[in-house]
Amino acid sequence: MIQRSSEFMPEVLSALELTFRDAAAEDRAFLSELYISTRLEELSVTGWSPEMIRAFLQQQFEAQTAHYEQHYLSHGAIFRIILEHGHPIGRFYTFEGSDEIRVVDIALVPEARGRGIGTAILKDLLSKSNKPVTIHVEKQNPAMRLYQRLGFSRIGEHGYYDLMECRPAAVS
Repeated sequence: MIQRSSEFMPEVLSALELTFRDAAAEDRAFLSELYISTRLEELSVTGWSPEMIRAFLQQQFEAQTAHYEQHYLSHGAIFRIILEHGHPIGRFYTFEGSDEIRVVDIALVPEARGRGIGTAILKDLLSKSNKPVTIHVEKQNPAMRLYQRLGFSRIGEHGYYDLMECRPAAVS
């Protein structure tokens, strides 16, 4: 069901001038900065210096990357870089299991957020899926509203995360 990035170019995403390619080792610096950008605001209230925050977030990025590689990539997940006009603007990691498609991660650089890009990518995945699509979402993540609008509902809880699911029939 999930296509390799060279085959993954839905019309709506093409109209947004988005393309995808498989993530590569050369993307590590971009992916690190992307991760840091998703967590900076959250840690701005700690009182830590900017250097301490960046060092902490770099460690968190390394831990997350190791986890994703061990639990998903080594089992066939597809890690894609989202490109706009050929420039990296995000990541979209998916894993297809026997009974679900897991959105492992979707993240966009700050300039690309709020423009409908994530919505378009997820809608395309949902429209093509013949299996439930799941995603873990931090309980306080503002994107929770987006997932609910797309038809995801909470089916479980794992610590700080809610497990959300959208069944194929819920896709509109």
